[in-house]
Amino acid sequence: MFLQSLRCLVLPLFLSLFQLIHTQSLQKSVSVVLDSKWLDTPLHLEASEFLAEENPELFWKYIDDCSKLEHGFFRNRSEKLQYDAIIDISSNYLSSQKVALLKFSLSLRAYSPTIEMFHQIAYDQHFPADCKAVADVGGAYACDTKTLKSLLSSSFRNASNVYQVDHIYPSVSHSVDVILYGEIGTSAFHGLYKVLREKADKNEVTYAVRHYVYKRRKQKVRLSGYGVELVVKSTEYKAQDDTKIVEEKGPEHEEIDRHEELEGFIFNKLMELHPSKKEQLEQFKKHLIDSSKEIPNLKVWELQELSLQAAQKILGSPVEETLRVMKEIAQNFPTHARSLVHVSVSGDVKKEIERNQQMFMHHHNLGPSDVAIFVNGMYFDMDNTDIFSLLQTLKQETRVLEALYKIKIPEALLTKLLKIDFAHDKEEYAVDIRDSSIQYVNDIETDRPYRSWPSSVQDLLRPTYPGMLRSIKKNIYHLILIADPSKESSRDIFKLAESFYVHKAPVRIGLLFAVNPDTSVDGFHDAGVAFLNAFNFISQDKSPYDGLSFITDVYANTEERDVSPESVVAHFKSLYTSEDLELVFGPESDYDTGRKTAWQFINKTGLGKPPQVLLNGVMLKQKQLTADMFEEAILTEIMRQTPFLQKSVYKGELTDSHNVLDFIMDQKNVMPRLNQRVLSSDSSYLDFLSDNAEMNSILTNLKYFAKRADDEFRSLTIWVAADVETYEGRALLAAAFAHLKTSAHSRLGIIHNLSSNKGTAIFRKAIQVAVDTLDRHTSKLFITKILKPANAKQILNNEKSLMDFAISNMDSDVFMKKLNEFDEKSLKHHKVFSKKVLKISPGQRAVVINGRVVGPFDENEEFTQEDFHLLEVYSKSLYADKLVSELKSGLDQSEIDSEKVMKVASVLLSQPQLKVRHEIKFYSDKHSAIKIPAADIEEPAHEIVAILDPVSKGAAKLASILGVLQRVINAHFTIFFNCVDKHSAMPLKSFYRFVLSEEPIFGSNGNFGIAPFAKFSSLPTSPLFTLGMVTPENWLVEVVKSPYDLDNIHLEQVESNVHADFELEHLLIEGHCYEQASGNPPRGLQFILGTNKKPDLVDTIVMANLGYFQLKANPGAWHLNLREDRSSEIYEISGSENTDTPLGSTDLVILISNFRSHIIKVKVSKKPGKQFEELLYDENDSNGGIWNSITSMPIIGGIVEEWRTIWRELKSTFSGNKSDKEGGDDKINIFSLASGHLYERLLRIMMLSVLKNTKTPVKFWFLKNFLSPTFKDFLPSMAQKYGFEYELVQYKWPRWLNQQSEKQRLIWGYKILFLDVLFPLDVKKIIFVDADQVVRTDMKELVDLDLKGAPYGYTPFCDSRRDMDGYRFWRSGYWASHLGSRKYHISALYVVDLKKFRRIAAGDRLRGQYQGLSQDPNSLSNLDQDLPNNMIHQVSIFSLPQEWLWCETWCSDDSKKYAKTIDLCNNPKTKESKLASAMRIIPEWKDYDAEIKQLFKKYENNKTIEQAEKQNKNTDAHDEL
Repeated sequence: MFLQSLRCLVLPLFLSLFQLIHTQSLQKSVSVVLDSKWLDTPLHLEASEFLAEENPELFWKYIDDCSKLEHGFFRNRSEKLQYDAIIDISSNYLSSQKVALLKFSLSLRAYSPTIEMFHQIAYDQHFPADCKAVADVGGAYACDTKTLKSLLSSSFRNASNVYQVDHIYPSVSHSVDVILYGEIGTSAFHGLYKVLREKADKNEVTYAVRHYVYKRRKQKVRLSGYGVELVVKSTEYKAQDDTKIVEEKGPEHEEIDRHEELEGFIFNKLMELHPSKKEQLEQFKKHLIDSSKEIPNLKVWELQELSLQAAQKILGSPVEETLRVMKEIAQNFPTHARSLVHVSVSGDVKKEIERNQQMFMHHHNLGPSDVAIFVNGMYFDMDNTDIFSLLQTLKQETRVLEALYKIKIPEALLTKLLKIDFAHDKEEYAVDIRDSSIQYVNDIETDRPYRSWPSSVQDLLRPTYPGMLRSIKKNIYHLILIADPSKESSRDIFKLAESFYVHKAPVRIGLLFAVNPDTSVDGFHDAGVAFLNAFNFISQDKSPYDGLSFITDVYANTEERDVSPESVVAHFKSLYTSEDLELVFGPESDYDTGRKTAWQFINKTGLGKPPQVLLNGVMLKQKQLTADMFEEAILTEIMRQTPFLQKSVYKGELTDSHNVLDFIMDQKNVMPRLNQRVLSSDSSYLDFLSDNAEMNSILTNLKYFAKRADDEFRSLTIWVAADVETYEGRALLAAAFAHLKTSAHSRLGIIHNLSSNKGTAIFRKAIQVAVDTLDRHTSKLFITKILKPANAKQILNNEKSLMDFAISNMDSDVFMKKLNEFDEKSLKHHKVFSKKVLKISPGQRAVVINGRVVGPFDENEEFTQEDFHLLEVYSKSLYADKLVSELKSGLDQSEIDSEKVMKVASVLLSQPQLKVRHEIKFYSDKHSAIKIPAADIEEPAHEIVAILDPVSKGAAKLASILGVLQRVINAHFTIFFNCVDKHSAMPLKSFYRFVLSEEPIFGSNGNFGIAPFAKFSSLPTSPLFTLGMVTPENWLVEVVKSPYDLDNIHLEQVESNVHADFELEHLLIEGHCYEQASGNPPRGLQFILGTNKKPDLVDTIVMANLGYFQLKANPGAWHLNLREDRSSEIYEISGSENTDTPLGSTDLVILISNFRSHIIKVKVSKKPGKQFEELLYDENDSNGGIWNSITSMPIIGGIVEEWRTIWRELKSTFSGNKSDKEGGDDKINIFSLASGHLYERLLRIMMLSVLKNTKTPVKFWFLKNFLSPTFKDFLPSMAQKYGFEYELVQYKWPRWLNQQSEKQRLIWGYKILFLDVLFPLDVKKIIFVDADQVVRTDMKELVDLDLKGAPYGYTPFCDSRRDMDGYRFWRSGYWASHLGSRKYHISALYVVDLKKFRRIAAGDRLRGQYQGLSQDPNSLSNLDQDLPNNMIHQVSIFSLPQEWLWCETWCSDDSKKYAKTIDLCNNPKTKESKLASAMRIIPEWKDYDAEIKQLFKKYENNKTIEQAEKQNKNTDAHDEL
């Protein structure tokens, strides 16, 4: 407000000052908008998704409140009025901070993809026509309430598939009877919804709601959250087309002109406020535009401190202006550079920045000019972070901060509590494995194979190479396999255990046969029992190792998934022909020992369902018990345990006199039981702060027991939910009380989860009356006594009464009176709480500890005193001790109580800790840091720390984000400068805009207008600019409307403004694919992505590099499958991660429901009988076996395959077998790319020259990423005229591959790096032809050319023009020594044998080499040709005859007459433009150009006529709204 007042005061002064200034120059600007590909999604539906994410209950409240609005409100009112209503309704549920985040989310349209996803799911159904809302009842559809009631009355209903994103009512359900599709707020929706809600509240039905708008508006969603960059382009070579552009200016452009901010002044607002000053304001505006127009040429000494000078200028601004000044400098730096030169940098500022930088590098690995933001200590790299991920984090953090604030945690303690690390340094718990049921295969201390090993534990301190195991004659590492060897899931671990023994790994191997516990089943009828019998027999007859070897031999001799008893007996019989099988495998066998004790050990230790593997008692994860992960998991666990043992030896705690196993088992992390329910991280948490009557009732009325009846707070609050009328319920509560006797840290509360109201309920009544009427100590003794099984049995059998177990100081008469008066209805809130809050069924048991719900338990599942002990130890070490320590340091002792600890723990633990929190280390913030305090001191505040270089691209993005965040969240902002000390060149050669606003922007009519958009005004007019979109990693955007050459924007040659409409064409699904057995990527594997109706919409190929693949998608439910070819013949999908397959479904489903990146993992396995087949082999290739296994390995396999195919080529040459060549493509495939109107003009001429000279059908492949709308729109007309096929291919530069920042280098990268994945596998050869070439021969000749076994052929650089010798860099230095006798090849024309290229993994090898070399910015100067020439020794190049590429720069005039293609190479000596050299060098070029221009003119005329007809049609067919 102060700033606005100041501007109002100084405005007349400015106006009078610039009254005389007037300029006739027209302001020119560049503007960009970005729309979604899908149609508009209503704001009120997007708001419902925000609320559902906050709390599922709010979704249902919101539906009810929307139904109260007037009929048709969301159809008939303006978007501004709809938005106001949404905010009014949401304000009833949300705090002011969350309302601000809701506004920000709606501004970003963050939930638009979610609504569109539900629409796409709806479109995949077969709804009846004219259904405005549809209820899907197990596949039958109802559009009205009558039909719905009829369908619901049916006794049989199929359950519908639901996804995790579905809104299910009641929320405890995991499956639904009905799915309701409709638009919230419409009468059609609410009619059906009301019927379903009434029935659901009576427990008659469960249903899900999915958004579906019957008639959608035709406009698209206008997006924000992206950047736009105008980079100053080099004009060394002229790359502009001279074709006259027909400019467009419509209402959108005029509206963009009105939205303008200059130097902090919003002129359209000022003109509205001061209409009488309009002329002076216009003059003042023009002065500001002209005063900062041109980019200065600074001397080297003026450049040096620009970064520090920018920081000094920002620091010198008023606090409220710093973010605006920083944004202005970073986003318009080229025009601010001149004024910054004169800023004097304070010595204190410079010194402090330098000292801080040292700290940033040391503690946070941030070098000079790196840009980062820390949100409450969580680090975000601004180069890779998108605003949508940041929004999710802010929502989560706000939720936690507000919850802690409600618990009355002071602000000083808030961020300290947030920074407690609950995710890392978790202790691995172990179980005691000293049990006689374990049968050891070896004993390292006594067995002969280990006799030469050193026998002292001191050898643990001996240095070894990383990853090597120390061979010591001590039983240090104990590997215990608990499994049924007959099961397929156990096969790999038994085989690998034998491998450990054979290779003398220093591991003692123990076996626990978890086979059929039914002793009536013998070895003839159960393979597991047969294995146990055989193992026991062979162990006694020979050795335990021979018993293990027998098991793996059976595996080798059978192809059964689960081994049959016949296979075991048959193999035993082949070894022991004279043995009586009945005595070994029969019911009276002496070798049937260990079954009972094995299951006793499993049940006693709580290990869960076999197979399980323990290393020194530490349980391995189930996903590690596979062939490809088991060995690594064992090695990793040994390496993790070794430092502790080394430390113990060093300190003298472990010596040679100790039994190592006893020493390990006596450690504090060894538990009597390892219950996976306790140790699992997959738990739900209670919300103690919700406005929930059931929760408030429990918190208010529940009474607690503890070891001692005192007022000391306990760090752990345990609730036991059970029905004590059942044996299991009493056992659970008894175990809790037994644990309480030994625990000084826990308190216990009882929740009665009644299974039924029938019976006497004697225990429930007795326990609750004891809790209500007796003192804590007496009631605890009494309850413990009646819970003992023997006593409970006597009470149930009426052998004894309750009072027979009365405690000495109990008044029996009073107790019995209270017992008889007790009304069970008083426990009704317990039952409701169990159902609605704990989400467990009546009678089910569960344990809650500090809000974490452990359970519900299975019917016969035990949870013993030892489990309670483990739960306490685990909870204390994970969070309770750390939490109490922080609370004690920040609160008075009187402010800490058990309930506060319980609530704080639940709040902190319920939020997933996806990122590590950092304490920002810095030297000082006195001189060089900006501190902006939180706007509202009464509310909890975030802590935002930014580290940036003010003249970097990262700062240009971050300045916009910080400015908006300051208005969205309540936060303390601290900004540290990370300046480069000395610059030798201009640090920033671009202008930047980041499109972002804190809430939606509406037009004057109350609906969405042109905003949000990016606008560049007051730009210098003389430089040449190239426009680039800076979007999130998973966005594929393309320009869909703009007559301008966005690659060459020259404002001097533009009449008015440059405007471009972009579209978000796809949201990428990225993934990594591996073979289940080997862990290798299945290179060449093809995936297809589609829907139920269209299963084959897009496809992709898996790389060997990281098994990477990408698929182009949009919001919706997508099905991923293997392509129906060799991919599906050889492979099947065996597993996946981060996918959304519904429960019970076999399809691999991926949901795209937001703008954020979606990265999946897919595992495939070869089908039975296909183990030795490979994807990338010829069908007539008879070789296989182990050779194919070797060549399937990534990269290495490609090298081996190259040797193999060289031999094939030689053999085919001598044998005359040319099948590979003869079975070529039926058309010629030509690949090219272009960026900018000039190169597109040249590209069209290149195409025409190919078509004029080639008789075979031609198919052109163009990289879509850089093409203009003009070119793409004209292509169909050209294809129709000349009879060629074309396809636009697209690939997003993978995030893991080193990025290129310059557009030209990006284009070069696309020319060479993705050849193996850009084209379908059925394309065998592809020819790349540069856009600026003219072809003079039939390209079939190049297709048929024998490449002599090389994967591609390039033309060497000409050396016949002698006056250019000084420019031939490859003749000296690195290239001369690297190439040796080979030639340096030009990348303007090359032919690729794609089958060979893929087979030898050439693409993967090129990308690997690129990744290494591109880390050096001075490497790969000419990326597209330097890379293949650098790799010439690894990926051979066939040198095409010289006549295949002639260019005047390097080739003599005499050789021109032999040229098959002419390329317009840049001439470093003359710098002649492409157009001039084309007309001078190539006689036929002008004719080609004229022919294309004539066709283009005809196309333009037809388009004008079509648009006029369309306009007339639209005018005639006017729709009444």
